[in-house]
Amino acid sequence: MHRSDSEIQKDVTDELRWDPALREDDIAVAVRDGVVTLAGFVVSYADKWRAERVVSKVKGVRGIANDLQVKLPSTSQRADPDIARAALDALKWDIVVPSDRITVRVENGWVTLEGEADWYFQREAAERDVRNLTGVKGVTNLITVRAQQPAPSDVKQRIKEALQRGAQVDAEHIIVEVEGHKAILRGTVRSYAEWRDAERAARNAPGITEVDNRLTIDPGVYAAT
Repeated sequence: MHRSDSEIQKDVTDELRWDPALREDDIAVAVRDGVVTLAGFVVSYADKWRAERVVSKVKGVRGIANDLQVKLPSTSQRADPDIARAALDALKWDIVVPSDRITVRVENGWVTLEGEADWYFQREAAERDVRNLTGVKGVTNLITVRAQQPAPSDVKQRIKEALQRGAQVDAEHIIVEVEGHKAILRGTVRSYAEWRDAERAARNAPGITEVDNRLTIDPGVYAAT
């Protein structure tokens, strides 16, 4: 079922308003050909990230341009060295993060993470640890995932099974290919959230360090199921 841009815009606005953690009155929403642009101000990087995740769940959204600016209140202002120390402490306290292999740089409140991890979920965890810290205006995650061993021969099947287990992913419309440590996803999904979740499932497969996500988004797939 095709959804007009005006319908998507209304649902996105309503969804942002529904989330009690967001001040939607400071967020402007524009939609063109299913691509949502968010503009305005939020009081933390965590809010910017949250707004994007909220929007990704709306039916009909085919992409998101997150142009929200983080405008910290005076009570949240922190010096870069303080943020860096807090980030290092947060990484050390997370048992799933290889903190000894990750470095932190902070410039004007923007945190850059560099280093290596064995699994994609560790890379995600590191970013999550610093995202909610007071004073953070943005995060650039440059942590690379290194394969400890070759991808198992059945990794393609494992990815397919992971997709089938996902409640929000229709695996029947997704084709998985594996080339070395890279997984390639082709086919059609019903939403931007499904597009993102399918890629995440592939990234978490053993031996996979890269995902080439070629999935297209077509809300009309709903009508065929």
